[in-house]
Amino acid sequence: MSRRGQARGRFGPTDVVAEITMSILERPTRTVLTTLGTVLGVAALVATLGLAQTAGGQIISRFDELEATQVRLVPADEGVRGPNGESTPIPVGAPRRLERLNGVRAAGTLSTLDVGDVGVRATNVRDPLASTIVDVPIMAASPGAFPAARASVVAGRSFDVGHVERLDRVAVVGVGAAERLGIHGVDRSPAVFVGEDPFVVIGIIDGSVRVPSLSNSIVITESVASRLLLLDSAQEVVIDVEVGAAALIGQQGPIAVAPNDPQLVRALVPPAPEDVRARVAEDVRSLFLVLGAVSVLVGAIGIANVTLASVIERTGEIGVRRALGATRGHIRIQFMGEAAMLGAIGGVVGTAVGVMTIVATSAARGWTPMLDVRIPLTAPLIGLVVGLVAGTYPASKAARLEPVDALRTAQ
Repeated sequence: MSRRGQARGRFGPTDVVAEITMSILERPTRTVLTTLGTVLGVAALVATLGLAQTAGGQIISRFDELEATQVRLVPADEGVRGPNGESTPIPVGAPRRLERLNGVRAAGTLSTLDVGDVGVRATNVRDPLASTIVDVPIMAASPGAFPAARASVVAGRSFDVGHVERLDRVAVVGVGAAERLGIHGVDRSPAVFVGEDPFVVIGIIDGSVRVPSLSNSIVITESVASRLLLLDSAQEVVIDVEVGAAALIGQQGPIAVAPNDPQLVRALVPPAPEDVRARVAEDVRSLFLVLGAVSVLVGAIGIANVTLASVIERTGEIGVRRALGATRGHIRIQFMGEAAMLGAIGGVVGTAVGVMTIVATSAARGWTPMLDVRIPLTAPLIGLVVGLVAGTYPASKAARLEPVDALRTAQ
């Protein structure tokens, strides 16, 4: 039998696996520190991909809740006149027509009024001498505008149909405008004056998720605005619709508002949730994938460094093995096997850590955890491949050592 055949007989696959396992178990501290980089890298990869899916799902749910349920109707062209010569084709009574449509939860008109240089001042009824003149936007709205715009009332109430029909001079003030006017509540019946016209403040709203300008404005009824400020038509209609009804309302809304010429009205409909979901998920996934790849690269560099240091440390051992008949292939397989096993261990542990991170983060934020089942199945394989690649150069360096040179260096 040739010498190579004897070497192969003495160093079989079982021996190689035993040597790899023994080498890893002999140095537990170094093994833990070496796999720590891969654990962190794979855990970061799994966690970032899972959190990307989870965050994307939350973004889409928020979109479905707000954007996908909002439709706005505006004039198609400000220069176009309606059938009766009105400046815009949206009549004041448009919300009543829209609320009859299936899928509409609330609808209201909104208009920003041009009051010229007329100032706004606030005066408390009990102290008429205490007044402040400020420049605050004035808006006209129908009662349905507040629920359609998702405006939250923090004090008092918003006006209703009775105020509109009776032409009551009431106003709802945004929290920003109330602070500027020195209004801190409605219990003392404060009033605001637009020029010389008084309006009793019956409510304060703390902003709107759909119409942020309401926070800094004074809102009066459209009927009073039509009487005092000659408002003949609304500037826009805000519609709150059921999920999935936006496209249908976008088609039917202009017909309901301007049946004689629907082309005068343009519907602003949010894009399809499926398209937004795909774009958001892809953007978030790409961002987190880059971060996860960087983490895995750091783990690979850690394995390569430790394996290279192990080659230098075990130079004498390599020389003895070569002298006893181990081939270059045996040495290369042993060190690459050690690196691959370390990577696989780090991949398994990192996958578990990543999944627990996703669950813990989602629980802390009140989210529903989401993770593609293929990720935890392939992550350990990624760790193994990372370890295998990282150990290629150190293993080749160890295999190139000649027995005599290795023994001389070890001495």
